[in-house]
Amino acid sequence: MPAVPAASAVPALFRLTVTETKLFFREPVIVFFALAFPPILLVVLGLVPSMRQPDPALGGGTAIALYVPIVIALGLAMFALNGLSQLFATYREKGVLRRMRTTPVRPRIMLGAQVLMATVLSVVTMVVSLLIGRFAFDVPLPRQAGAYVLGYLLVALSLFAIGLLVASVAPSGKAAGAIGTLTFFPLMFFAGLWVPRAGMNSVLRTISDFTPLGAGVQALQDATSGHWPQPLHLAVLLGWTILAGRLAARYFRWE
Repeated sequence: MPAVPAASAVPALFRLTVTETKLFFREPVIVFFALAFPPILLVVLGLVPSMRQPDPALGGGTAIALYVPIVIALGLAMFALNGLSQLFATYREKGVLRRMRTTPVRPRIMLGAQVLMATVLSVVTMVVSLLIGRFAFDVPLPRQAGAYVLGYLLVALSLFAIGLLVASVAPSGKAAGAIGTLTFFPLMFFAGLWVPRAGMNSVLRTISDFTPLGAGVQALQDATSGHWPQPLHLAVLLGWTILAGRLAARYFRWE
């Protein structure tokens, strides 16, 4: 079939994004963990009294303020690795992608629609989490808004690219879920979910700097504190986005 002309690629991307968004909301379990779970987790953590008490070890800040970027990163990881990848691989398993192969839709447009949908929806979750932190637990909003937006978008794009790479090579939805879960836990460890980056030794912190979530959480924390993210962390996020995105497009299979 002929490819979609460049002039009509944008409208095709928009229409496909709208369609994919409608299909996404037909999966209540994925919707819950991708969109609702992070704000709920933030509320649960914030209700723990010790999380709201100023800590001299944190420069007088609170633990809940430290965990806001981590929870936001967790939401992105769950969306990308346990939601987007599994949903996309299931399309292939059920023959949806095989039928789409008979249309002029390019793989890049299909992958782009998934990334655009996931990015827009995850931004909503991020904003809700920031507002919960600000008005429920007195967590300051990011002081460098532009840097925060840049860091967030790079984290999102890098994780969604990884999620689509998993979906592109996984033979089934269950396989994609298993691969995504195996990838999720080490990434969250280096993001500081169990051991904050400040408490890691030099070796673990260096490894964390070169993971998408380790670099991403630090970039968000820097922006929250009023600083621009370190060039290393931005370069790491951009590198993961390009590498995983190119591999996802290369190994994309309709069936």
